[in-house]
Amino acid sequence: MRQTEGRHRALIVGWTVLAAVAAGSACAATTAAVAELLVLEKRDRTLAIVDPKSNTVVARVPAGEDPHEIVTSSDGRTAYISNYEGATAPLHTLSVVDVAARSARPPVELGALLAPHGLALVSGRVYFTAEGSKAVGRYDPCSQRIDWILGLGQDRTHMVWVAPDASRMYLTSMYSNTVTVLFHGDKADSSGWNIINIPVGTGPEGFDVSPDGRELWVATFGDGKLSIIDLAQNRVSASLDLGTRRANRLKFTPDGQRALVSDLSSGDLVIIEVAPRRVVSRLHLGGGASGILIPPQGTVAYVALSDESAVAVVDLGTLKEVGRVRTGRGPDGMAWAAPGPATTCPTPASR
Repeated sequence: MRQTEGRHRALIVGWTVLAAVAAGSACAATTAAVAELLVLEKRDRTLAIVDPKSNTVVARVPAGEDPHEIVTSSDGRTAYISNYEGATAPLHTLSVVDVAARSARPPVELGALLAPHGLALVSGRVYFTAEGSKAVGRYDPCSQRIDWILGLGQDRTHMVWVAPDASRMYLTSMYSNTVTVLFHGDKADSSGWNIINIPVGTGPEGFDVSPDGRELWVATFGDGKLSIIDLAQNRVSASLDLGTRRANRLKFTPDGQRALVSDLSSGDLVIIEVAPRRVVSRLHLGGGASGILIPPQGTVAYVALSDESAVAVVDLGTLKEVGRVRTGRGPDGMAWAAPGPATTCPTPASR
């Protein structure tokens, strides 16, 4: 599959690829019954569905080759998963899972858009980085097609954050040592976007936007630091030495008072107080601390331990581990599948 004819004729047809999946049915799905934790087990190529009350896996579904990141639809019923494999053997699909039915759907074929990784789901559309194509794209489940692509020209564009109204995006590029800002405005180029590449520390990867929308914090794995970007000025305003060996993910708590950084090499969770901008705690959780998920209620954080076949549950009040989910091999990307109003696709006339 990795050497398919579709990949070789990418320059001709890649930008107008149709999805080879009837994922549009997700738009008419019924509402999920209860909130569930979704954990990608990379080495087992599966999605584990976890009951957060008992911290036990209740079901598993195939997740495609090398599953890395995951997002869910607003009704909690459908999950989209990036199938990655990086520079060595870049893949070109998004796996689709019906969470409620506990079943896999046919994958979304991305054609020339290689090594999809970072994901965001806004207004029913799935945004994804195409690291192997130096681009960002968008898949519309209702029309079942890739309906937007923008080339970025940065090396290893890995993660993406999209504003709720899709008017602004941020992306980290690990080898270019940049955070890319995309936004609409008077000086937009022919693509309709303003594009600003902000130099940061060495190896930016995990990042998050503060709940008040004023700052972007990005951990850089190559130098163990944190770059803080003023989003009004689109420039680095401060830097903090985290002392991390391989920072992987960064998440703000919903109240904006703390930021959490996972250290893949040390197995630590680094806790930072936002206002004084200082590290206040290092919680050793175990090997391969990677993905971080904080559910909407903001009382606990889930931290994937890829070398431990487990997810640690951390109480955000006490900053102590209070539970552990035993998973399959290589847990990493996580998502929260919460009940919500059933999503619907617009009629053709109203699109």
